[in-house]
Amino acid sequence: MSEAFTIALDAMGGDHGPNVVIPAALRALRDFSDIELVLVGDEALLTEEISRHAKSLPGRLRIHHAGQVVGMDEPPAQALRGKKDSSMRVAINLVKEGAAHACVSAGNTGALMATARYVLKTLPGIDRPAIIAAIPSIHGHTHMLDLGANVDCTAEHLFQFAVMGSVLVGAVDNDPNPRVGLLNIGQEAIKGSDKIKEAARLLEQSNLNYVGFVEGDDIFCGEVDVVVCDGFVGNVSLKTGEGVARMVTHFLRKEFKRNLLTRFAALFALPILNALKKRIDPRRYNGASLLGLQGIVIKSHGSADIVSFANAIRIARIEVDKKIAQRIDKQLEQLLTERESS
Repeated sequence: MSEAFTIALDAMGGDHGPNVVIPAALRALRDFSDIELVLVGDEALLTEEISRHAKSLPGRLRIHHAGQVVGMDEPPAQALRGKKDSSMRVAINLVKEGAAHACVSAGNTGALMATARYVLKTLPGIDRPAIIAAIPSIHGHTHMLDLGANVDCTAEHLFQFAVMGSVLVGAVDNDPNPRVGLLNIGQEAIKGSDKIKEAARLLEQSNLNYVGFVEGDDIFCGEVDVVVCDGFVGNVSLKTGEGVARMVTHFLRKEFKRNLLTRFAALFALPILNALKKRIDPRRYNGASLLGLQGIVIKSHGSADIVSFANAIRIARIEVDKKIAQRIDKQLEQLLTERESS
């Protein structure tokens, strides 16, 4: 990356606020020499917290005051109308004004989506933004969208999600032709709702590398690069996967602690267990992108720790570098032109 860019951090959002955001910011500054970070939130509180981690304010870190905070359970409409000076809103405003290239927040998902959509607006040709994130799979990872922003979707919405997901994966994974699959209850053409079948027809007529219907187990098998679905199905699938991972971890620990022999066996298995833990560590995948906006906004998990939030900053950095919003805009313009001429 040839030039530095700025990322605004909602320092008050999430379950832990400045206690996680500030050390994560300092970690990101150490890892990347080409970024500048803006901590958005209560200036006095942030200054006090920074003093616990550094003797002075680092050169590439500054504070931008915001006097309000959006609660994690606050209704999105209430946050949008009544919290115009919230750390979340101000951080997004910095992106809108061009003072920051991207925003990262661990705050209320609904409020973040509503505020980002209101302030930044959607790209031309995009009806609704979608949430996309990488999920660990057998062959590395799979990107999936939508993960909860849109419960009810039309076939056209699913088509737009596929376009956005394909562009993002093509850029961040350096894959010129990512495989796109449409999540369904079976791979046969006769299965699925009319909406799914219509979305499949639209994808088949596009220049995307559409490989057809995929089922739930394909999400983790890595046979496709992008899995497309509505936000209800996507969110349930994501949470199910996280729950299964926790259950397997629980059972492994329980079995290894069962008796002296299993404890002894655990010592020999420790290198393998550590490798497995690293491979499926959810902290490595924290940071979901709100695709379809005229700006880059990354949603961190609300309970993210320092490593997790630092990874969300890393993802923001990549998306700025790859100019994701501009790429999506260009691809949509090309597809719309092809539709009109056909």
